Amino acid sequence: MSFTTASSLTRKPFVQNRLLQVCGIVFLIFWIGTFINTPNRTNWFTENTLVAIFLLSLGFSYKKFKFSDFSYLLMTIYLLLHIYGAEYTYAENPFGYWLKDILHLHRNHYDRIVHCSFGLLLAYPMRDYFKNHFQWPNWVCWVLPCEITLSFSAMYELIEWLVADIFFPAEGDAYLGSQGDIWDAQKDMGIAFIGSVTAMIFFSTIKRIHQSSKK
Repeated sequence: MSFTTASSLTRKPFVQNRLLQVCGIVFLIFWIGTFINTPNRTNWFTENTLVAIFLLSLGFSYKKFKFSDFSYLLMTIYLLLHIYGAEYTYAENPFGYWLKDILHLHRNHYDRIVHCSFGLLLAYPMRDYFKNHFQWPNWVCWVLPCEITLSFSAMYELIEWLVADIFFPAEGDAYLGSQGDIWDAQKDMGIAFIGSVTAMIFFSTIKRIHQSSKK
């Protein structure tokens, strides 16, 4: 089975892409499991609205653009992290409580993990899209994902505010998961940006090393 990256020219259709099929099946199983096990169905639907929109967007645009296998793998990992958080709410996530006890932290930091992974795991798929769909210059494809991560993080915080304050005021505290931190939104945006910068530096370094080894 060939494994494509952003630099790969060939992209297999879904019926021939075993990796993508496995990612889809694994995600669907876990997604259904979180719905069955969640103690708060209202919060589950609230947290998963953007997931459904994201998946629909990938599906409708699949004929026009196929991401690389590596990009789909990164997106799957990110979505699994998110839906696991949505199962309990980020502030009440069991893994976050485990980290809190082990590391003697003052709060449940699972939300920080997912916000960091937003930049760390999705910056590369954005580069994949810019490089192969728009065919923009390499430096733009490396820099723009970091800028968009920061912009999307800010937009997400605004959406959280609207959803919590206007549509689901009763679920506001659980949905926001700020845990009493007045700078929670700013920290979430900052850590997502740091994650994207880290990813772009890491992958660009790997790419340069790989190119050097061929010379």
